[in-house]
Amino acid sequence: MTGLRRRPVRPGHVGGGAAGWAVLGRRSALRVRATAACILAACTTGAGQATFFGDAADTGEDALRVVILGTGTPNADPERSGPALAVIAGEQAYLVDAGPGIVRRAAAAQARHEIGALDAARLDMVFLTHLHSDHTLGLPDLVFTPWVLDRPGPLHVHGPPGTAAMAAAIESAWAEDVRARLDGLEPREANRDAYQSRVFETTGGLVHEDENVRITAIPVLHRPWPHAFGYKFEAEGRTIVVSGDTRPSPALVAACGGCDILVHEVYSARQFRSRPPEWQRYHAVVHTSTTELADLAAQAKPRLLVLYHQLFWGASDEDLLTEVRDAGYEGAVVSAADLDVYVAGVGPTPPAGDADAGTSARGGRAGPTAGRSATAKGFGMLDAVGQGAVGAGPTRALRPTLRLGLGRVDS
Repeated sequence: MTGLRRRPVRPGHVGGGAAGWAVLGRRSALRVRATAACILAACTTGAGQATFFGDAADTGEDALRVVILGTGTPNADPERSGPALAVIAGEQAYLVDAGPGIVRRAAAAQARHEIGALDAARLDMVFLTHLHSDHTLGLPDLVFTPWVLDRPGPLHVHGPPGTAAMAAAIESAWAEDVRARLDGLEPREANRDAYQSRVFETTGGLVHEDENVRITAIPVLHRPWPHAFGYKFEAEGRTIVVSGDTRPSPALVAACGGCDILVHEVYSARQFRSRPPEWQRYHAVVHTSTTELADLAAQAKPRLLVLYHQLFWGASDEDLLTEVRDAGYEGAVVSAADLDVYVAGVGPTPPAGDADAGTSARGGRAGPTAGRSATAKGFGMLDAVGQGAVGAGPTRALRPTLRLGLGRVDS
């Protein structure tokens, strides 16, 4: 993907409302802040307050969640690392793609959110969507850095045909490094072979299943690659779907079908018009515009749509969300930033009229909306901007050891 974002990156921007969602961002010290977060069709006016209904998702170690490690593109944006994310199920991290900086971004997420599964020595499984360089330049990092940091076993790599050849080439390219570490003074007796990769090539379908999760590769449309995938993660009745790079693909609509979270690539339809004709031809048949994504998401009906791997071309997070809404999408949607966390979970939404504006359904008073007036139904938004918790409902399931934050909110 190509195009330079020219505005400062802030924590993931939220627009929309959905029952029982925890949206976790990039700061410290736990607090729930009732901010003006709503989708226009799901908001009512409150007296400077935002109201939450239902419980936020469980943010314990067993919660199915997606950690955004990098949202970047081939553009050298210092605020956005290379495309990569981790789906956390049980105590295992299942990585999707290996953009530049993946191991250090995982370390940053581990430190910020206290997610043990992202410890470097525990990074042992990755699912590649396709073999474009921006999605795989971090693969040598993922192969060797955790090994040097005492990963006990090899890296398991799932991907399209060609993945085995890439892994073999990486091992060959670093042969002298391996030799120096094995034959030198480093204590490698316990993990001598852990620099190796075990590769599982696929053309689609079920690719992995264990006690935590079931993972399916979804063939998507990303020319000129004959095999490119999204991935579907299913665990304990929750579902997360990751698009990978793709033009609008009906297979993703079918795979999501009301999923908890749909993480989907996107480019600005408005800024697209300013691109050179040759790049317009490319992006029109290879990637997904905000307008196209609005239509796809309306069919797929995710509980939360996460914009990812964004091509801004001078637009902002707010601009992307406006484009999606203007194209008719009425569901909950957020534009992701690096190190955001989204937890799959649904809480109850009370019947219309049950809410008292400015008060949570559990009786907790919501906080100020920084000059905006809105009621966000059932959208648990977690910010780390002070001490204590505001809004009793959304905080009940939170573990106080987590460091949680909130993406910016748009109404």
